[in-house]
Amino acid sequence: MRPASRGGQGGVRPPRAEDELRLFGLNACKAAFAARPQDLRKLWLLGSRMGELRELLAWCVAQRRGYTVVEEDDLDRLAGTRHHEGVVMAVRRRPEATLAAFLAGLPAGPCQLLWLDGVGNPHNFGAILRSAAHFGAPAVLLPKDSPLTLSGAAARVAEGGAEAVGLVRLGTADEAVPLLRAQGFQLFATVVRGGEDLYRAALPERCVWVLGAEGEGLDPVLAAACEARVGIPGSGRVESLNVASATAVFLAEWQRRRR
Repeated sequence: MRPASRGGQGGVRPPRAEDELRLFGLNACKAAFAARPQDLRKLWLLGSRMGELRELLAWCVAQRRGYTVVEEDDLDRLAGTRHHEGVVMAVRRRPEATLAAFLAGLPAGPCQLLWLDGVGNPHNFGAILRSAAHFGAPAVLLPKDSPLTLSGAAARVAEGGAEAVGLVRLGTADEAVPLLRAQGFQLFATVVRGGEDLYRAALPERCVWVLGAEGEGLDPVLAAACEARVGIPGSGRVESLNVASATAVFLAEWQRRRR
């Protein structure tokens, strides 16, 4: 028998609004609750997680937000995966910013950003968000026509990092590049071959790492618009790092030089 619904009506497949994101994984859910509790719409969890999530449950009771204790297979269906760690949360999706609005609110001083050109794998995206949060990059820039957006799978892999990094939806490259340069940013195309050694390259205080999809790489026109092309030297035993691992290296090297 399924445990009784608590704090609201039960059900394991409620309709999902267009602006709703279904998060899962302990760290992803805890981070969303800590950052924006007002965006919580519904919570489902295993009975074994009630003690660990007691603060969240108390808030749901106080605010009359529904939560439901369910079985493992219910959570599997709600999350679309078995990797939910015993909790699923429906939240209001954070809106993506425009580049102009993001830059208008960006403080002066050193900053690094990520521009993802063609990256589509949600697990890579989640790992990139985790690295961006760890190294303090405030935003990821997404091309105008890219289908990439935050998903539950990406948020879980980000382990809470998705709440610390903004998503900025660009216009065309011809519009975005001048806006970034006007704010003192230089663009660095990240390449597998033919680039300057990352560890020898001069890195500016304001840097945009432009990263392409594995296999296809960067759009040639976008790469040509960048101030420099850089790569990560290695042993040669493999062709390159995957895009998420490479992102962490670029972010770490820039951060190291700021210390």
